[in-house]
Amino acid sequence: MSIEQIKDADFQQSVIEDSKNQPVLVDFWAEWCGPCKALGPILESVASQLDGKVSVKKINIDENPQAPANFGIRSIPTIILFKDGSVTDTKIGLNSEEDLKNWVSSHL
Repeated sequence: MSIEQIKDADFQQSVIEDSKNQPVLVDFWAEWCGPCKALGPILESVASQLDGKVSVKKINIDENPQAPANFGIRSIPTIILFKDGSVTDTKIGLNSEEDLKNWVSSHL
């Protein structure tokens, strides 16, 4: 499973609407953010391990300022889990693969 890059324009459809069918994990990140880059491979691994259970997407906050503003993103990386069209939980900062997988799994 690959991680989908999304934009402000498709956030409603790609995250809010899709999360009514399956939980959606959104990584708010930026190119210049070291911890964000370190989180990339961890997210890839979690996405493949939970394939079919959760959809994983990333949004670049520098290129897409609207969604981060809508959800009060103040530091990155921030990961938000959406379920049934709304925010279920939020995690801020770099997390280990095991912590991230357990956190997501606890909401499935």
